[in-house]
This record gives sequence, structure tokens and C-alpha cells, in this order.
Amino acid sequence: MTVEKIKRLFSDKMSGKTVSIAGWVRTRRDTKGFSFLEVNDGSCLANIQVIADPSIANYNSQIRKLTTGCSVMVTGTLTESPAKGQSVEIKAEKVVVAGWADPEEYPLQKKRHSFEFLREIIHLRPRTNVLGGVTRVRSRLSFAIHRFFQEQGFTQIHTPVITTSDCEGAGEMFQVITGYEGAAVVGERGAGKEFFGKRAGLTVSGQLQAEVYAQALGSVYTFGPTFRADNSNTSRHLAEFWMLEPEMAFCDLDCNIRIAEALLKYLLADVVEHCAEDMALFDRFIEKGLLHKINHVIDNDFVHITYTEAIEQIEKSGKNFQFPVSWGVDLQSEHERYLTEEVYGLPLIVTDYPAAIKPFYMRVNKDKTTVAAMDILVAGIGEIVGGSQREERYNVLLGRMQEGGITVEDYQWYLDLRKYGTTPHSGFGLGFERLIQFVTGMHNIRDVIAFPRTPGFAPC
Repeated sequence: MTVEKIKRLFSDKMSGKTVSIAGWVRTRRDTKGFSFLEVNDGSCLANIQVIADPSIANYNSQIRKLTTGCSVMVTGTLTESPAKGQSVEIKAEKVVVAGWADPEEYPLQKKRHSFEFLREIIHLRPRTNVLGGVTRVRSRLSFAIHRFFQEQGFTQIHTPVITTSDCEGAGEMFQVITGYEGAAVVGERGAGKEFFGKRAGLTVSGQLQAEVYAQALGSVYTFGPTFRADNSNTSRHLAEFWMLEPEMAFCDLDCNIRIAEALLKYLLADVVEHCAEDMALFDRFIEKGLLHKINHVIDNDFVHITYTEAIEQIEKSGKNFQFPVSWGVDLQSEHERYLTEEVYGLPLIVTDYPAAIKPFYMRVNKDKTTVAAMDILVAGIGEIVGGSQREERYNVLLGRMQEGGITVEDYQWYLDLRKYGTTPHSGFGLGFERLIQFVTGMHNIRDVIAFPRTPGFAPC
């Protein structure tokens, strides 16, 4: 039985029942012939107190030698606890030591460690309160994403990790080859040839392939890892990260916005309800007022403005930004945070960006200078969702591809979707790690993914 389950099920009727748990010792203290073990099994933030006395066979030989990090399996009687801050405890009848942790070598002791230090011991950091909590929140958010889309009638698809399509058009892809660095590329097609017969890379987005299935099944979503070979060594960037990308046929930009806003509110409400203990920890130690911020988002409509209105707000602010703004330049994180944190105080949906700064697949507006794009910006993070209505008009899409220097032959399959039963359609991408940052208040994106990959850093 897990500690989390014991907490949920405990009642007077369970008092006196025999239970078994397995976990890791957080602390041990001895007093008046007893040992008190704080054991955590990872199922929740709370430890459970185990009381061991000298009547247990291995009390002196093992139990009194237990230190932080040792793993144990405990069988005993569940009783109501008189101690403050806990409802139950276990009076041990049997304690089996599964694994020892030398206190002279074990790097995690009963003190607060910096996140920078914990990144140096990436294989042990999930055992800390904060990183364990982040992992449970991440798991819950992943579950809630699938539940939301399944309830809305979406079909999940699995888009390829290896792709020949550069969706963003920036060329920042990890090339996939066989062999090793400095060697000839060897595949079934012979030395010096690409394995797939053409250049391939790790995907930066599953959007284009998701559009294929949206044009057959209506509403679909893909959720998985994506990769960006961008040499950005900041607290906001990863080389490997997870993206949620829904695509909807017969859905215009307004429809797209409604689904994105509903999704974000659904996810926030779910995690507040089901991860209350971990969220309270983040609210207390990571970001003061975190729960108030999240509930404020849940309870209020998002603000809608155009890109042009956003630029006007920034220009009249009188603030000295690192990156100056003018109509036609992309918004930077400092601009996005200013708008959400200082001007509106709510998530902000910005629409109708200049076509020149957006990818070729976004639908051109009637003014022929902007596209039907939307970004959702949130406090502390900036952009968390980016999406658009897709260009469904064959000739317009073809012209945009030619203007952008895209090899049309490589994307003929994408153009075919506009030849055979084209529909108005739209979609968006949600950066999963940025969502977790917003939900937990964690400042560095490397602390919300299990094994961060950044330039020069790929542990485990």
C-alpha cells in the first residue's frame, strides 16, 4: 500500500489494521528506546512515521544504523498519530533493509540544496521534495491533457520523431545519419548516401503530419518530444522538449482560440484539485502567491488584443526595453511579460501578426500583410501557446512557399491537402515544459523535465 493511499483511505475502521509499505528513509531519530523513521515512497509529498522498538529482531543490528537514503520495507500496525502534523503512523512489526546509503557519500541530506547543485546529480534529484512534486504534477498534467481531448472527441495520433519536413522553416534541426562523427554515412543505399535517400532530422513539430489526419478524422492531437538544434543556453530553452499539438478541420481562428483557452483552464483546475499538497509546497517555497495567480486565470476570461495594439501598448510604455519594438518585429519575452504582468494582469491572446515574421502555413488575412495567428502569453513565462488558422487556399499557400524559398517538390503532399477536399482548419502548439513552469513557479525549464538536454549538457 502506498503512503498516498493510506492517507486517502485512513479512518477509524482502519486503525489497528496491518499494512505494508516500501520506501526511502528521510530521517531517523532515537528516543527513549524507540526509533522514529520518516519514510517516503514517492506517491505523495508527505512522509509516514514508522515507530520501531527493540522487540524487532534487527533493531540494534540494522534499524539503529539507518540513515537518509536507505530503502526499507515495513510491515506493521496502522494507528492514529498523536503527533502534530500527521494523522497516522505505523508501529513496525518488521523492517527489512533493502538497500543502504553510506552517509559519508550520499549527497542528499536533510537540508535544502540549490537547484544548480541538483542538476549535477540528475539521477538522485527526483528524491527531493520539490523535484518529486514537479514530477507528480507533470504526470497529472499529461493525464489531464489526454482526458480533455478524449472528452472533446479528438483522436490521438503519433507523428514521426524522424522527419524530412522542417515545419518552422528555420533549419534548426538535428540531422539524423547512420555511423559516427567523421565517418561516411552508411546505409542500405551505400556509403555516402543518406539512410532515407534524402536529408532527415529530428522533428521540431508534428503539425504538418497532424494536418494530414485532421483532413481525414476531423479533430486530432499529437503529444510527444520535439527537438530544436538552437544554441540557446537560457533558462527558457531546451534542445529536447515536449509539445502538445491539436489540429482541427472546419475550425477557424476563433474556434482555435476557444479550444486553447478552455484547455488551459481545464488543466489548471485539474492540477489544483488533484495535486493540492504539491501545489501548496510550490506556493510556499517556490513562488509566493502561486495558487492565487492560477485561480485568477481559471476564474477570468483571457484578454484579446491584436499584434498592432500590443505594439502600441509597448511603444507608449516609456520603458527602456533591451529589444526596441516597432511594427513588424517579433515580440520578445520582456515585451510579453510586460503586457501580461504590468498592463493586463491576465493571460493575453495576441492575434494578427505580420505575415513576414510567421511561417508559410498561416492563413493570410484580407489586408495581405498579416496572418490569422494567435499566441497566448502568460505572466512569468511569456508565450505558452502559439497557433493559427492554416492556409487552406492552394494558390496562396503555393505563393507563400515560393516566397520563402521552400522547395515545393518536397511539400507536394502538403499542397495536395489543399487540392482534395480542403477545409478551413487550425491548430496550435503548447509547450509542455513552459506549462509546467507556469503551474509550479519553477524558474528554470531544466528543472521541469526529467533529463534536460541543452548545449553541452546531456546527462544520463
